[in-house]
Amino acid sequence: MFFVSTDTNLFSPIQLGPITLPNRIVMAPMTRLRAGDGGVPIPANATYYSQRASAGLIITECTMISRQSQGYMNCPGIYSPDQVEGWRLVTDTVHKQGGRIFLQLWHCGRISHPSLQEEGKLPVAPSAIPAEGQLHTPNGKESMVAPHALEIHEIQGVIEDFRKAAENALAAGFDGVELHGAFGYLIDQFLQDGSNHRTDEYGGSVENRARFLLEVVEAVASVWGGNRVGIKLSPSNTYYSMVDSNPKATFGYTIDALNRFGLAYIHLMEPEAKDLATRDVLCPVAPTFRPIYQGTLIANGGFTKESGNAILAEGNADLVSFGKPFLANPDLPKRFELDVPLNSPNPKTFYGQGSHQPEVGYTDYPFLGDRAA
Repeated sequence: MFFVSTDTNLFSPIQLGPITLPNRIVMAPMTRLRAGDGGVPIPANATYYSQRASAGLIITECTMISRQSQGYMNCPGIYSPDQVEGWRLVTDTVHKQGGRIFLQLWHCGRISHPSLQEEGKLPVAPSAIPAEGQLHTPNGKESMVAPHALEIHEIQGVIEDFRKAAENALAAGFDGVELHGAFGYLIDQFLQDGSNHRTDEYGGSVENRARFLLEVVEAVASVWGGNRVGIKLSPSNTYYSMVDSNPKATFGYTIDALNRFGLAYIHLMEPEAKDLATRDVLCPVAPTFRPIYQGTLIANGGFTKESGNAILAEGNADLVSFGKPFLANPDLPKRFELDVPLNSPNPKTFYGQGSHQPEVGYTDYPFLGDRAA
């Protein structure tokens, strides 16, 4: 059983690998769809992240590791020289404000569409099983299709894409990287048996289904060292048709296997209201896996200042990440510390507003003392 003193709270410093964080308030990765042409970060992205540099740690929005990895329009990438330079502006600006920032590495897998792929190719996945739902594409909303099931040699190519992206993130000046192993994207698709029906060494048993995730971790850690690599997991996510016949066993095995890498952290998502309404899912998540994982654990999912302090005091997490509260409150740690009201997020402006108004609902939320926007 893990136990943290009740003196430990959101404002306590913590050592994350070689990095000292001044507090345990993490800015969660949030897709905002405001990159420029070719997935290149723009100056507004640098402003947005630097405004939130008082977080103990910033984790960026999910970022494409390759052209093949794309599943949404206006997402940033980390596979071209121009993208690396765009992110360098972000990291330089955050560091000038005294912040620390990890890049989230991402491959959508089957959560894509041929109209988003180079030369209209099929998206890829462990198995040719389509996810339910529609995506915004250049042609409007389109239903997802049955993906191409990756062959063994192609799997090794994707792992190499993750490694190259990790190298590019290092060149762009990040302090570390987080692997997006959650929310029904490619790493998660390999892990869960609802989306992985393979019969080779990457399918079937939990050991085989976890193989892709663990090989990606190994490849990225070969660039950064394990103590600057994190991974986000969502054992109870039901979005994009995700399901596993035994999530406690699947994620328990995987989390235990991650112990050997000496990671910076694992980042666990609690179920959302939609997950709980869809079916009987594992809840709560962090307390279930805290006894298995020997390293640092970040909890995510609807936390407030009060519930964040509570999970830290219980020892079921070491840090807490906040999404929408950080989206709407660039000075969230200060507001928590002073116990003052928070700005309310505007869902209508969560996602990209186009190249003419990138600041709307993005960099225009007021700080304490500012006039209301």
